[in-house]
Amino acid sequence: MSAAPPPLGLRILVDADACPVKEEVYKVAFRHRAPVRIVSNSPFRVPDHPLIERILVSDAFDAADDWIAAAAGPGAVVVTGDILLAARCLKAGAAVVAPNGRPFTLASIGAAIATRAIMADLRAGADGIRSGPAPFAKEDRSRFLSALDEALVRAKRR
Repeated sequence: MSAAPPPLGLRILVDADACPVKEEVYKVAFRHRAPVRIVSNSPFRVPDHPLIERILVSDAFDAADDWIAAAAGPGAVVVTGDILLAARCLKAGAAVVAPNGRPFTLASIGAAIATRAIMADLRAGADGIRSGPAPFAKEDRSRFLSALDEALVRAKRR
């Protein structure tokens, strides 16, 4: 298990436990020669490549989120669908892209947090919403590849 965040500079931090786009992350990272930290609570295989490091954190609540938030900052591009983690990373100066390719920004994160809270309240109600997010689609994968590439290009310019 690793406790220290990665060094500063261009890097991709992946909230990996439920990430459906890890292969796409590797593809874009190799093209940009960007180091990737795959952060998870559970072990799984990652490619044996010098740019890829698997970070296994404890199974404590939010351990992966805490590690990623501590490592986020200028030069980091974070891949997560977790809105609260996205907010923490944006505050630290990182770029954040959801697995569906939608970027989180300082301008949009407040509305995303509010929507998350409303949806949680609706799901908790007796007649509340029972469904989750839309299924992951081919268009999401394509949009993600483009968004991650754009985020890395912007991070390199800083």
